[in-house]
Amino acid sequence: MANAGQGVLLTNDPALIRPGDLVLGWQGEAMPFGVIDFDSDDEGVEEIVLPSFPLIGVGNERHPLAAQVDTVVETPVSLATLVEAIRANPRSAAITVQLLRHIGGHPIDAALHHESMAYGLLQGSDEHKAWRAGRTRSGKQVPAPGTVHVSREGDCLDIVLDRPDASNAIDRGMRDALREAFTLAALDDDVQVRMRAEGKAFSIGAELGEFGTTCDPATAHAIRMETLPAHMIARCADRFSAHVQGACVGTGIEMTAFANLLTATSTAWFQLPELSMGIIPGAGGCVSLTRRIGRQRAALMILSGKRIGAKTALDWGLIDAIVDD
Repeated sequence: MANAGQGVLLTNDPALIRPGDLVLGWQGEAMPFGVIDFDSDDEGVEEIVLPSFPLIGVGNERHPLAAQVDTVVETPVSLATLVEAIRANPRSAAITVQLLRHIGGHPIDAALHHESMAYGLLQGSDEHKAWRAGRTRSGKQVPAPGTVHVSREGDCLDIVLDRPDASNAIDRGMRDALREAFTLAALDDDVQVRMRAEGKAFSIGAELGEFGTTCDPATAHAIRMETLPAHMIARCADRFSAHVQGACVGTGIEMTAFANLLTATSTAWFQLPELSMGIIPGAGGCVSLTRRIGRQRAALMILSGKRIGAKTALDWGLIDAIVDD
């Protein structure tokens, strides 16, 4: 890997970064993250050879080398937040950045296949198993099943998530209904698709109580290829609009980020918490967010797990407008 500064410093403490240093953090014998200070003088360096772990940039985001790293720290995410999250699940973080580097130039269907395979790989990891073990001990029960209302008037197909008591967490039945609805839309080029949700939250993501019901990662991958709504959403994305409110987490933002027009209330917020579960976004988010906000900001959201407010989402291009009901 090219040295982008005047020295190399091995450290577990991001506070020790000095101007001009290429910083590599370690955990045991592994290298879970690296940091480059772009406020340093590094004339003569033209290319960074990316390592297998996340490489984070700090400082001048307009630096000629800034576009080559996995992400550049910017508000509201701090370097300390990133380092803490990566240290907690270093292998999941490494798979995240390796995937995002790879899928940028791929067609959407191919990119979704790669995302699913990477997701399946992490389903069998110790990091995800540890998260699942904690969920098992918590003894939480799955709320009542939800409903997806689908109606058509003329050339408009309306899709409404209706599970407000569970903050519209998307269970298996809702996922299958969404796949069916978007399949219908994909088959008719004249249909305009509109999506919204009942209640205070658009969606807090996939129903966590259903995680781990298919233990074999290869079988789970095969199921995703047949049931994931993202494949059909992508085929009618140019005719797809969505409006979100409150929490738009995980699967919620992964699906709606495909939309040609995505609006949100001023109190909406967005989050991708999957890294803390030892996995990656697996409902199409690695693909949809990369295409909406770029690889580096997608990585920033995934690696940090940080909530992003509507104003930041608008500035980044994650949403197209703030529209209060």
